[in-house]
Amino acid sequence: MKRDLISIADLGRPDLLRYLEQAAHVEALPAASKSRLLTGRVLAVLFFEPSTRTRLSFEAAMARLGGSVLGFAEATTASVVKGESLRDTARTVERYADILAIRHPREGAARVVAEATGIPIVNAGDGTNQHPSQTLLDLYTLKKYFGTLDGLKIALAGDLKYSRTVHSLVQALALFDAVEFTLVSPPMLRLPEYLRESGPAARAKFAETEVLDDAVERCNVVYMTRVQKERFPDLLEYEKVKDAYCIDARLLQHAAPGLKIMHPLPRVNEIHADVDQTPHAGYFDQVANGVIMRQAIMLDLLGVTP
Repeated sequence: MKRDLISIADLGRPDLLRYLEQAAHVEALPAASKSRLLTGRVLAVLFFEPSTRTRLSFEAAMARLGGSVLGFAEATTASVVKGESLRDTARTVERYADILAIRHPREGAARVVAEATGIPIVNAGDGTNQHPSQTLLDLYTLKKYFGTLDGLKIALAGDLKYSRTVHSLVQALALFDAVEFTLVSPPMLRLPEYLRESGPAARAKFAETEVLDDAVERCNVVYMTRVQKERFPDLLEYEKVKDAYCIDARLLQHAAPGLKIMHPLPRVNEIHADVDQTPHAGYFDQVANGVIMRQAIMLDLLGVTP
């Protein structure tokens, strides 16, 4: 039976811990050993939305495992512009590849593709819904920083309504013990209630505020997000909140010791460049860990033991 990675909600705590262990094992392998693990295997990347880190890290992960990559980086180069259905595109591409990573603006698109095909599917982001590989690399980054995911105090700041990264991360961290969430956002960008009231998150501790300074002083992690212009049906509403929050080195003078600033990137103006040179900056570590975790994901879904 084939396996897919579509939603964090499909995984339990043991699954998350297994991925973290697999990533640590992969990271420890010599490059020469890794370079032969997926020789002859092909990854298809179907990206119907723009991407830099996710697409390139999947490609780098496969290349460093000895495999090859095909696909497209924008929908205008694919036959969907001629009217081809997503199912038909997926059924065609599965004839060329062993595993497929898809990013699509429509929520649920990755699950549609998974149901239509016989090869493993990785959801690389579906609308405002889920981004499970990003969440797994975020968990791996947090585990490397703090040694555990239990007892973390994490502030999620910015666009909590439309951020699929935040949605997945809340569902994942709620599976761990005594995690405290501080939600920092304008009223119109608050975390959807269903994410707080269903599953393990219903038992988690949440606090809400519109003030970022307090979170910087008392949390282990501040996870910043970009206010996503492309998700707003009304651009006037976007203009009202686009500059709601910004972390700079001055604000971090009052930071809790060991505080890490994380961000799925790209950033616009929510993290000032002067933060990059501080010990609090964690977002480029996330980028590096993305290749490692996506190697672990592909090896796992393809049933290859490193």
